[in-house]
Amino acid sequence: MQKRAPKIPLPTPKPDYPMRINRFLALKGYATRRGADELVEKHKVLINGELAVLGSKVHQGDEVEVRRTQKPKEYAYYAYNKPKGVITHSPQRGEKDVRTDAKHAKYSMPKDIFPVGRLDKESHGLMILTNDGRITDRLLNPDYVHEKEYIVKTTQKLRESFREYMEAGVKIEEYVTKPCVVRVMGALTFRITLGEGKKHQIRRMVVAMHNEVADIERVRVMNITLGKLPLGSTRPLTGTELETFLKSLGL
Repeated sequence: MQKRAPKIPLPTPKPDYPMRINRFLALKGYATRRGADELVEKHKVLINGELAVLGSKVHQGDEVEVRRTQKPKEYAYYAYNKPKGVITHSPQRGEKDVRTDAKHAKYSMPKDIFPVGRLDKESHGLMILTNDGRITDRLLNPDYVHEKEYIVKTTQKLRESFREYMEAGVKIEEYVTKPCVVRVMGALTFRITLGEGKKHQIRRMVVAMHNEVADIERVRVMNITLGKLPLGSTRPLTGTELETFLKSLGL
């Protein structure tokens, strides 16, 4: 009988209170942590009727009020198919970065758009672009589990035990990866779904299995799929797709 693939575990709930006011406002969707600090500095935030200061703590049951004097920011969200060779962050001279490449879109995009997370230079596939800093911590924080799916090609044939060992967890240096889901698609190809995102994790896992990566393509982030989006292109996230994505992030 074939062994059933393990489910990616949900994170263990952690006590949230008391928490700093900037984290509280970020989790509630008012602003990024930096933006929350600015609201506090401008005396726009009250805790139980008292003006908050930087570093103020919110306890469970506290009443938090945010005074707004300007129109709330309009957020935008895009799926982007990053090509190989495009740098996610901090390009060096002569290198093309995500924001420069993505702004070749046929429609107008906000000037403050940025990629959420990273996809290394030699990998390609789906990235989320936005001007909403609230989702960065929610999507990347290791306290949360958000699935990301990849199609990976290797330089050598996969061993018979490859799936079993990869799914159970692989030791990369001093860290053992969390259980994941792997589906072997061919002698040199497999699909992997991760709930975590260590630096170069897939490449390091494959090396630990005495093989090497020839190609990595990210095809899904949570409910957002790459589909037939052309390489180097973007598409706006709207409707039910966006609603499901934001709801899963608690927004």
